[in-house]
Amino acid sequence: MMSKFKEALERGKEAREQERKVRNEQAEGVDFGAQARAWLNDVVVASLEAAKAEVAGEVTVEMDTAPRRQTKASTPSIRFKVYRKRGMEKEAVGRTFTVNVQLSGQVSVSSPGMVAREVGNIGDRTDERFSTLLAELIEDAAKGT
Repeated sequence: MMSKFKEALERGKEAREQERKVRNEQAEGVDFGAQARAWLNDVVVASLEAAKAEVAGEVTVEMDTAPRRQTKASTPSIRFKVYRKRGMEKEAVGRTFTVNVQLSGQVSVSSPGMVAREVGNIGDRTDERFSTLLAELIEDAAKGT
């Protein structure tokens, strides 16, 4: 009889520990989302705005920072489009890129027909890797590739 009681106590203790673990993971998820959105704003949006101003005469850089249907997405992302201007009209063909933050904190840029490229981690606030990739994408758009 005593062993069944001890087993029940142990199961209860394990269940409470599991509940605490789940609550902690959920709380960390909220912090992760806030950290990821802050990184996207501080690094990606700032770099895109700087590039947009710098290449305004030749290439257009448009951002879509509007939240998707899921306002509290577990993995936030930003989309942007790069295309070359021709005369008074926009070139019809441009490429749309998506900057995704994975749960690991790694950030990648992808586009249809392009292998996703890692551009950093949300723990690193420098924009060097993203800015370098953005410069390459803008050069490609300027060349018309």
